[in-house]
Amino acid sequence: MERGERIIDTYELNVNDIVVDVAVISKDTEPVPIYTISITNISGTTKIILEKIRDEFVAEETKTLTEDEGVYNIQEQFKDKILKLLAKYFPDADKKTMDMLINYILQQNIGLGNLDILLKDTNLEEVVINNAEEPVWVYHRKYGWLKTNVLIPTESRIRHYSTIIGRDVGKEITILNPLMDAHLKTGDRVNATLAPISSKGNTITIRKFAVKPWTVTDFIKERVISYEGAALLWMAVQNELSVIISGGTASGKTSMLNVISNFFPPNQRIISMEDTRELMLPKVLHWVPLETRLPNPEGKGGIEMLDLIVNSLRMRPDRIIVGEIRRKKEAEVLFEAMHTGHSVYGTLHANNVRETINRLTNPPIDLPKQLLSALSLIVVQHINRRTGKRRTLQIAEVLPNGDPRLLMQLNPLKDTLEIVNEPLAILETLNLYTGLSKQEIYADMQSKIEILKWMVNKGMTDVNRIGLILSKYYLNKPFMHLTGV
Repeated sequence: MERGERIIDTYELNVNDIVVDVAVISKDTEPVPIYTISITNISGTTKIILEKIRDEFVAEETKTLTEDEGVYNIQEQFKDKILKLLAKYFPDADKKTMDMLINYILQQNIGLGNLDILLKDTNLEEVVINNAEEPVWVYHRKYGWLKTNVLIPTESRIRHYSTIIGRDVGKEITILNPLMDAHLKTGDRVNATLAPISSKGNTITIRKFAVKPWTVTDFIKERVISYEGAALLWMAVQNELSVIISGGTASGKTSMLNVISNFFPPNQRIISMEDTRELMLPKVLHWVPLETRLPNPEGKGGIEMLDLIVNSLRMRPDRIIVGEIRRKKEAEVLFEAMHTGHSVYGTLHANNVRETINRLTNPPIDLPKQLLSALSLIVVQHINRRTGKRRTLQIAEVLPNGDPRLLMQLNPLKDTLEIVNEPLAILETLNLYTGLSKQEIYADMQSKIEILKWMVNKGMTDVNRIGLILSKYYLNKPFMHLTGV
């Protein structure tokens, strides 16, 4: 360690048998911590030899490398040829070592280089390239935005990465079309821009797909939501009340949507619609996921969110999930679906309950306020950009006149979600359709809290295990024999 440096965290990654040490280091000379990676099982001398192999390989295959093929196809095609070159320079290496060296060459020279290593770190949510002059930045789940020790050598290399990402999913990025939205085979979302649209250089922004989806127990353990808040959402979902989740960018809206889906019963049909597939529902559910599609370069073949929403209503859904509500027509169809007896769950960009109502009732969405009574709950997610902590900021019910009534509010000083009002419209609705009295409804919520505590204490965070437990709850209510699940 150099003077003025402090290690915040260290851990190890294994990327195709390439062992990578990760360290998060605080430096007095840097305003944010530095995320460093170092490959430990390949020596400096070996890297020099691998670079020579790479030069030989590229010299032989220059023509082939420019063919219009996806990166994964190219990697498979050239493995044998690289293996022959490796055997020439490393005649005594065993198969495991050979496989590791092949993976390293492919990753560094045909794949995305050190970006592939960053993408394998499950602690990272975002990986961004701003230009070739500054290091790659990452957004870490624990530490927020960090600079890395990864540099992309040239602007043309950044553009090359954008091209091979787009090629694998049938997209293209050119001077005439300098903006691209795409996704990797792993589900990670990618946005790329070319200079001079991005005036400091070419950019790539990768929003990583969560391999393990957030569950209600994760949210409770991480203090994102309280037991009381989770039980209220469970009760709303169980009784087919519609919910909208709002919040700013990266506040955890989609994660909360995934948490709410933990509570769906297994005997109902769920249709979800997203621009890029992010939701991961329990396997026990009757779930059909749909995705939008951008038009091809000729402007044909595009499938918009409205197309999916209208189509979903012909698929006999019991529950409809919409990744994001953006336009008037989408909102009109969804609220019409609520009024005709469907349960709808979706996300919206708004920072609090009042803003959510304003967004729904003003242009561009511009719904009549009286339509909002079909919506039962608004859940607002918030991210503290200084600390990186995500929290449920507010939970509110919607009254018959379309006004919101705040039920729970985050106390930022105590970091707790506090009950501020007793529900009115929800209690009335539940009484109307279930016949339960207020006391019985509160008793049912308390029983849900006990079940949630039991799952948290058992350390259950697997979405499929939780889905199985809740399916047994719906089949065998009151909840019995938990230890036998």
